[in-house]
Amino acid sequence: MTDRFRAILLEQADGSTQASLTELDESRLMPGEVTVAVEWSTLNYKDALAITGKAPIVRSFPFIPGIDFAGRVLDSSDERYRPGDPVLLTGWGVGERHFGGLAQRARVKADWLVPMPDGLDAKRAMAIGTAGFTAALCVQELERQGVTPEGGEVVVTGAGGGVGSIAVALLAKAGFKVVASTGKTAEAGWLQELGAAEVIDRSPFVPGAKGPLDKARFAGAVDCVGGQVLAGLLKTIVPGGSVAAVGNAGGVELNTTVFPFILRGVRLCGVESVQVPFGPRQAAWQRLARDLDGGVLDRVAQAIGLDGVVDAAAELVAGRVRGRLAVDTGR
Repeated sequence: MTDRFRAILLEQADGSTQASLTELDESRLMPGEVTVAVEWSTLNYKDALAITGKAPIVRSFPFIPGIDFAGRVLDSSDERYRPGDPVLLTGWGVGERHFGGLAQRARVKADWLVPMPDGLDAKRAMAIGTAGFTAALCVQELERQGVTPEGGEVVVTGAGGGVGSIAVALLAKAGFKVVASTGKTAEAGWLQELGAAEVIDRSPFVPGAKGPLDKARFAGAVDCVGGQVLAGLLKTIVPGGSVAAVGNAGGVELNTTVFPFILRGVRLCGVESVQVPFGPRQAAWQRLARDLDGGVLDRVAQAIGLDGVVDAAAELVAGRVRGRLAVDTGR
């Protein structure tokens, strides 16, 4: 097998980020115990920001982006992994501080890898990717907080995105009545195919003449938007209900009152997916393998090649992409 491989490479010229598909030698990879032949990767919003230079995701150049990947071990100095083992990776700063998965090769620390769960292959795993992994963590957090299907409706904001769409599917699979909130109501039919019982726009959660509390409706929520939407969402949670907050597409500021917390006992739970320990990480992936069938993943994800990543990144940043983008590194 040749030591040359194709990769998306980010470079800077005159303070501007330039991305290109190029060929590199394996000696260019960063240190790690395990070298992986990457078969599939993904294009996430964070990747798109890095590729377009819209945010300082990457701070050292030249650099290979891509916050997750799946493939087979080529070489390992760690006894847990042998050549040919199928593995996947999300998080740990890969694609931000360590060369990432938008390439045909990756070399990483063994502790960052997860053995491919039964029932998944590289393509399906990357149809799920970081977004789906994060969605699984959100659903598990709601369950940990005591939110049950018998407790009432749950809502997912930003339901048309990568995290939101898979959260809808997972919650529906778990028996919840799911309300999907999206800024693109044309996605209603697609979200209902994923399991949403109802699709609404964002208007119930945006600022208006309402008081510090609205009518209590939702037993739980996965919020992928943040900002004003999260502030409005908190007002609609029933007493003792919980919100798993994971997004900031709508802003990083949270302008709210204490009333949802002190009058209704609402719990706001932050969810992060980067530094999750191996045990919970493996459990989340096993759940994804169990609960997401191929039909759901076909509806959630579309495939592109490495040669389409740069153009797709611009479309993703512009908000013109629905669901997930899985990247076939072979084309």
